[in-house]
Amino acid sequence: MILEPRRKTVTAVVGGVPIGSAAPIVVQSMTNTDTADAAATAIQVAALAAAGSQLVRITVNTDQAAEAVPEIVARCRDAGTAVPIIGDFHYNGHLLLARHPGCAAALAKYRINPGNVGARRRDENFRTIIRVAIDNDKPVRIGVNWGSLDQELLTEMMNSNAAAPAPQAAGDVYMEAMIESALRSAALAEETGLPHDRIIISAKISQVQDLLDCYRRLAHRCDYPLHLGLTEAGLGMKGIVATTAALSLVIAEGIGDTIRVSLTPRPGGDRAEEVFVAQQVLQSLGLRSFAPQVSSCPGCGRTTSNFFQRMAQDIQEYIREQMPSWRDLHPGVETMKVAVMGCVVNGPGESKHANIGISLPGTFEEPKAPVYVDGELHVTLKGDGIVPEFLTILNEYVARRYPSH
Repeated sequence: MILEPRRKTVTAVVGGVPIGSAAPIVVQSMTNTDTADAAATAIQVAALAAAGSQLVRITVNTDQAAEAVPEIVARCRDAGTAVPIIGDFHYNGHLLLARHPGCAAALAKYRINPGNVGARRRDENFRTIIRVAIDNDKPVRIGVNWGSLDQELLTEMMNSNAAAPAPQAAGDVYMEAMIESALRSAALAEETGLPHDRIIISAKISQVQDLLDCYRRLAHRCDYPLHLGLTEAGLGMKGIVATTAALSLVIAEGIGDTIRVSLTPRPGGDRAEEVFVAQQVLQSLGLRSFAPQVSSCPGCGRTTSNFFQRMAQDIQEYIREQMPSWRDLHPGVETMKVAVMGCVVNGPGESKHANIGISLPGTFEEPKAPVYVDGELHVTLKGDGIVPEFLTILNEYVARRYPSH
């Protein structure tokens, strides 16, 4: 077992969601709608929350966006979506929060990037945001990014390094500058009056090994809750694999309290994909359970028909569609294991190990599909109605095994 107890941190609370210490690692996501369009943004917030995102961040970059925030929050609450909504501020956050008190009050947390809080009077602008957070009793995430690092700080540290008797490699100085930016900003926030337990830190990088190095250093130098994410992870398989590698390595060392998967969405794609990937990382590591897991074989020469592939996909999609209601109606269903196997080699064995499983007939095998429930043969299905019949058995099992309270 590679996982160890997580590093002890203080606990920050964001809109009622605890982050840090012994709290479960929290999944969050971010909208990509125009925040000034309150209706569209509220719809996407609700969709991300329904997918299982526990926190949702929205861009607040203009006066129109800031004006829309209270309406977005109200629309979500009216629709029954209680997920905390976080404001993402760059460049002009100090102005927007001061000009729009309704926005400042409605948000559950403010995200500040110390690298672009203002080209001049940076500390004063930063303090302005912190004072608004204090007045509204809001936590703050100080989010340093590799691509928008404080250039004044970086230049200062590069110059000091160049003058040192034994200079470090430039990459090490860059890494140290990211950590220093986060920790100096946190110290300034506390000096301004923000309580220690109202601060969350992130230091995001787009390269897996660099991210691991950065968070290892950061974890040993502070006890703030840490937000993890491989920034600009990329599109499709590349983004999913790189993010999974990065988060798994860091989390396996006990580092991290909240995560986001920063995937580039495909045109017209489902924004909730980033939520499902984040959940699957945590579930695969055995740290949290979000939805029933479907095991299915890769197929081989014994399974020349693609029927079992389509069935596995149908069942996976069916479970995902049911989870928003199952989550409330059937507590514990997220721990259920389902097996959809393509032939007799491993089919019966895997099906017996699952809560409910089906072993489909492979090529040239007898055309029958035994269904196992809690390790025992339940029924053998035949004919063209295997999929709907199996889904009926699945629904009956969920209702019986995970009854409503």
